[in-house]
Amino acid sequence: MTTKVHFYSYFKELTDCAETQVELADGSTIEQLYTELIRRFPKLAAMNHSTLIAVGVEYQGRSYVLQAGDEVSLFPPVQGG
Repeated sequence: MTTKVHFYSYFKELTDCAETQVELADGSTIEQLYTELIRRFPKLAAMNHSTLIAVGVEYQGRSYVLQAGDEVSLFPPVQGG
């Protein structure tokens, strides 16, 4: 299945793109997607434990099973003051 991934904030700089598409086996999880993204974009590895991941408009955990047509968004951790 093809999964579209959107990068926000400085994730665009880490990947040199705003979005990409990833081919995954049916039943793949967000964790498997992120592993593939690190393979393609090694700079993402440094953000592995602090990346916020949404599917559609809802944040999801790494064990979420992706469905055909899902669009995934990666965000840096929220900062405020």
